[in-house]
Amino acid sequence: MPTKQQTLKSPITFSGKGLHTGVQVTMTVQPAGPDTGIVFRRTDIEGCPEIPALCEYVTDTSRGTTIEKDGHRVSTIEHIMSALWTLGVDNALIDINGPETPIMDGSAKEYARAITEAGLTEQPADRRYYHVTEKMVYTIPEKGVAIILYPDDEFSVSLHVDYNSKVIGNQYATFNPGDDYASKIAPCRTFVFLHELEPLMKMNLIKGGDLDNAIVVVENPVPEDQFEHLKKIFNKQDIEITGGYLNNLQLRFNNELARHKLLDLLGDFALLGMRIKGRVWATRPGHFANTEFMKQLKQTIRREGEKPRFQYDCRKTPLYDINAIRRMLPHRPPFLLVDRIFHLDETSVAGIKNVTMNEPFFVGHFPAEPVMPGVLIVEAMAQCSGILVLGTVPDPENYSTYFMKIDSVKFKRKVVPGDTLQFEIHLLEPIRRGVAVCEGKAFVGETLACEAVMMAQIVKNKK
Repeated sequence: MPTKQQTLKSPITFSGKGLHTGVQVTMTVQPAGPDTGIVFRRTDIEGCPEIPALCEYVTDTSRGTTIEKDGHRVSTIEHIMSALWTLGVDNALIDINGPETPIMDGSAKEYARAITEAGLTEQPADRRYYHVTEKMVYTIPEKGVAIILYPDDEFSVSLHVDYNSKVIGNQYATFNPGDDYASKIAPCRTFVFLHELEPLMKMNLIKGGDLDNAIVVVENPVPEDQFEHLKKIFNKQDIEITGGYLNNLQLRFNNELARHKLLDLLGDFALLGMRIKGRVWATRPGHFANTEFMKQLKQTIRREGEKPRFQYDCRKTPLYDINAIRRMLPHRPPFLLVDRIFHLDETSVAGIKNVTMNEPFFVGHFPAEPVMPGVLIVEAMAQCSGILVLGTVPDPENYSTYFMKIDSVKFKRKVVPGDTLQFEIHLLEPIRRGVAVCEGKAFVGETLACEAVMMAQIVKNKK
C-alpha cells in the first residue's frame, strides 16, 4: 500500500442523469493538491460552494449518501467515492453542475475505467492512516445490521447479506489486499426490490432509474395489470421476468448484489477522510449504518488524538538533558522552557517541562492564582520543534528557528505549578527551503492542555 498521497494525472469527465433526481449532470474530477481530500464543488451555484466528502457532512442516507454544507448538497456520491478512494486517489476536486452524481449504469465501472486510464501521480505528503488497535462494533439489532472492525495491519472487508429473499438467498463478498477493484467490485450494479418501486416513487425518488441502471429483484408472481403498469413506468413494452430479475437476463456475478453492497461500503468508509488499517466484517450494511459508524470512528480518533502517543519514563536516561538542549538551542533561562527530550525521530520529537512555583512569570501571572501563560506554552512547543528541525542541519549550534506563522491554537486546560508538561511535535510536511510546518501538542498527564500548528524558518546565525 502506498505511503504517499496520490491524485489524478489529468481531469476526467462524466455525464449522465442522477438516479433519484433524474437531472442531467456533468461531473469533472480534477487533480488536487496534497491534503485537499476529496471535495465536491457545485459549479451551477453562484460562488461555486464546496462540500468536503467527509462523514460529518452526511445529512441523508435514503437510498444513497448525501453530503451537505451551508445549505448546498450533492447526493448519491458513494459510487464515485468508492472508485476514487479504493483505486488510490487521496485528493480530488469534483466539479459538478447539478445536485446528484450521474448514476451511469448503476455501478462504478465507468468511474474505475476512467481513473485507471488517467493514471495517478504521487504527491510529497504522507497518507493518513488509522491503525485499529481494538475491536469496534456498530449494530442495529432490530434490522440485523452489524459492522465489526478488528485490528489488522491491512484493510480488508468480508460482507454478508440476507434479505430473507428466495431470489437473492445468502450472498457473501470479500475485498482483500491485492484484489482488483476495477474488475471484481466496480462493475456491480445497484439493486431494488420490485415491491419498493412504488414507495420510492411516492417519496419523489428514482426519477432517473430505469432497467439499464438498476437490478430489479422480483420475489413473487406479477399480475397482468401490474405488468402493464411497469411498462408505463419504464416506457418499455418488452418487460419480462427471468430468474427472479426484471429484464436483467444475466448477472455479472452470481453474488453481484453482495458485491454492490461492498462497493457502497467502500465509498461510505472513504468519508472518514483517512485510510483504515483494520479488518471489517459487515452483515446487511447500508448507507445509514456505514456513515454512522464512520462518524463514531471519527469521534474515537479525535479522542485518541487528544492523548499522548509517547510514554515518558523519568527513570530512563533522556536523549537530551538540559545541558544537551543548551548546546542545541540559543535560549537561556528564564526563557529556556524545555527540560528534557525523551523521543526523537525524523518526523517527531517529545520532551517535558517541569512547571514549578519558582518560574518568574508566576510573580505577575497571577499572584493569587498562578497560571502559566498560554503564549509560553506555545513557545515551549516551538522550542521542542527547534530540536526537531535543527537536527536536520550538520551544525545546529550555528542556526536558530524563527516563527513565521501560528494557526489553530487551542487551550484546553490551565497549567499550574506542580504540573509536568509533555510536548509532542510532528512534522506535517517535509522541510523545504528551511521552512518547517509542525503540529504541536502539550499534555498534562493524559489531558491535552494546548495544541497549535506552527510554521518556522531555520536561519543561520550572523557571526
